[in-house]
Amino acid sequence: MRTVLGVAGGIAAYKAAHVIRRLRELGHSVKVVPTANALEFVGAPTFEALSGQTVSTDVFDEVESVNHVRIGQEAELVIIAPATANIIAKIAAGIADDLLTATVLTTTAEVVVAPAMHTEMWHNPATVANIATLRQRGIHVLEPAVGRLTGPDSGPGRLPEPDTIVDFALAAADDESFAGRTADSGPLSGRHVAISAGGTREALDPVRYLGNRSSGKQGIALAKAAAAAGAEVELVAANVDSGLLVGLPAGITVTEIESTRQLQTAMASAQTRADALIMSAAVADYRPAETNDSKMKKSGEDGLTLTLVQNPDVLVGLVAARRPGQIIVGFAAETGDRTHSALDYAKDKFRRKGADLLVFNDVSEDRAFGHDDTVVQILSADGDEVLAGEEVRGSKDDVSQKVIDAVSRQFECVESTP
Repeated sequence: MRTVLGVAGGIAAYKAAHVIRRLRELGHSVKVVPTANALEFVGAPTFEALSGQTVSTDVFDEVESVNHVRIGQEAELVIIAPATANIIAKIAAGIADDLLTATVLTTTAEVVVAPAMHTEMWHNPATVANIATLRQRGIHVLEPAVGRLTGPDSGPGRLPEPDTIVDFALAAADDESFAGRTADSGPLSGRHVAISAGGTREALDPVRYLGNRSSGKQGIALAKAAAAAGAEVELVAANVDSGLLVGLPAGITVTEIESTRQLQTAMASAQTRADALIMSAAVADYRPAETNDSKMKKSGEDGLTLTLVQNPDVLVGLVAARRPGQIIVGFAAETGDRTHSALDYAKDKFRRKGADLLVFNDVSEDRAFGHDDTVVQILSADGDEVLAGEEVRGSKDDVSQKVIDAVSRQFECVESTP
């Protein structure tokens, strides 16, 4: 497929390099058309080396071949990633003052826009109206991710990960390489995978709750990786920010829940359909013995005493109810103390829970919750011996790919066992 990748001038332009590589791996011919500002972030030699084609920004480049018209006419798919508020406004207004905007104006191919900008820009009424205009004209707009932006702030406006952009674009173009990769040739093709994400909350009253700091990012990354591997995915989301659930790839259905008992019910239901269950949600171990129907009031100088009761162990229940050949993966967020390391506690949990795999991360000193990068080990068993795999460092997408690879290997082991 002849694909044009437009790159606008934002800090997220570096991710375009990964988009090019992924498209080339899928057999696409990629013509990169950056804006002049984009080249302030990533140089033309990088784009040329990855795409194998020359890079132009101006309508007066290669005039003899009428480049500003020819590129759009020959394109079978146009992706703009990142798309800044400025380039979105130009496209909405029909402006064609550089090679990229001229290409968009001349092409009859599907156009996919992946916005990236600060939250205030994304929520500005002008941008909101421009996005609505693009969608009305049939341009496919991928919702931005929620997360760390340039500088210390975070929120909606982050450019989605390259694989997400490519999957969305190929689905929009109805490309056979996407359909084949997800439905026919993926290592989990034909499998049904249920994944829990986020953190459960236990109500104290209509206002307050007991909860934890899990964002759900890891579970969502796992769902995307499983879908990319060909699985039909059922995502059970516990108190996950709605922005993280927007723009999920095809093949993922979402059930939103709040409490541990609701999670238990949802996962038990999913287990009847699932070939594999991945319990990445952070589950509250305790809940209040009583929940007040009205907001609790302060009472003078006295403190508040809460009576807590233990919640059901959802993972143990799933292991007890497993079908033959069903793969179950647990997660353990642990901290160490003076007597034992975090890994010691993770190994002990793995022995007690009875899952096939346990993904362990050390959350001491705020190392995991809410961050985009993480460090994990995947524990498995050889008889009674617990085996700790090598550390996996990287983004939660990187970790998710390793987990899905491990699940695929578990299926291979099950199928090869007489």
